[in-house]
Amino acid sequence: MLPVLEQVSGALVMGLVLADVFLTVLYARIGTGLFADRVAHLIWAIFRRAGDLFAGRRGAVLSACGPVILIVYVLFWSMGLTLGAGLIIHPALGTAIRASGGETPADFVTALYAGGSSIAIVGASDFKPATAAYRVLYLVNSLIGMSVTSLVLTYVMQVYSALRQRNALGLKLHLLAAETSDAAELLARLGPGGQFSSGYTHLADVAGSLAEMKEAHHFYPVLFYFRFRQPFYSVSAQAFIALDTVSLIRSGIVDRQAAWLKESAAVDAVWHVAMLLVVTLETTFLPGDLPAPADANCTEREAWRTRYAAAVGRLSEAGVEPPPDGPDPETYVALRAWWQPHIARLAPAMAYHIEEFRPGREPHP
Repeated sequence: MLPVLEQVSGALVMGLVLADVFLTVLYARIGTGLFADRVAHLIWAIFRRAGDLFAGRRGAVLSACGPVILIVYVLFWSMGLTLGAGLIIHPALGTAIRASGGETPADFVTALYAGGSSIAIVGASDFKPATAAYRVLYLVNSLIGMSVTSLVLTYVMQVYSALRQRNALGLKLHLLAAETSDAAELLARLGPGGQFSSGYTHLADVAGSLAEMKEAHHFYPVLFYFRFRQPFYSVSAQAFIALDTVSLIRSGIVDRQAAWLKESAAVDAVWHVAMLLVVTLETTFLPGDLPAPADANCTEREAWRTRYAAAVGRLSEAGVEPPPDGPDPETYVALRAWWQPHIARLAPAMAYHIEEFRPGREPHP
């Protein structure tokens, strides 16, 4: 009875590991993994703690977390399949599975070795199946091993491809804003003299890149744990400058110059995709309820009004006219109160602070 239970346990372990590989690599939906997501969260917590202990090297410590998670994924799945195969093979050592030469050891370590060998490749082990059933088992294990190896390697390549796209978007926004992290600077450079026709192409490109990034995080949630020292590479910083840009477009430009821009598909897409990205990551990786859209105190609102006045001043310098009735800080404040609480909550999850995303001219509440 005990050998049967051991083999059933082994089959269950292999099934759970394969299900986790399927949900993480093939099904690829954020928040659906059995173990991988929890393993990643645990490793990130360990790195956060290590970063606090080595404050002087905090950025370097945290930047290693993403690659380490991928390595742990490979080891976790490999060891899980080896354990499952070892549990199945252990009762058969010395009978249905025998050593190539001499007496066959029957200890569990030998079973793990034989199980791992059966997953690696058929015919390369010191232990050979002596019955048809176990020959089939070895064949199945080999096919599983080869398939999982191919899938995992492809997954790692896709993760780094998506990471490259995310970083390219962050760098592009950083350069468009003249390396200031200032949405007003970005907008002034997109529409010098109030001419946004050429700048619209950049906004449409940003909208498309944000949509790709949102889907990349949906398919490869492990991207969330890839942190770089430069804040402009973070999802929070990219969403911050994108949403701040749209808020300024809708509140700080005269309709005569850019009524078409305010109603354009690109501006609307930048807003909705950035909000969807932030909220999706927030609900997946952070506990608790979402903050209220208008969760801002009087000090924050006053700081946003001051920020708006500075932004309108920069736009005026570039020849962008404010609304005919004068600047409209309340519209800007209302829009910012909608998105800022989400970013303020998401940024610390990646060991950033929202202050790191603010332009230098923006006052801090």
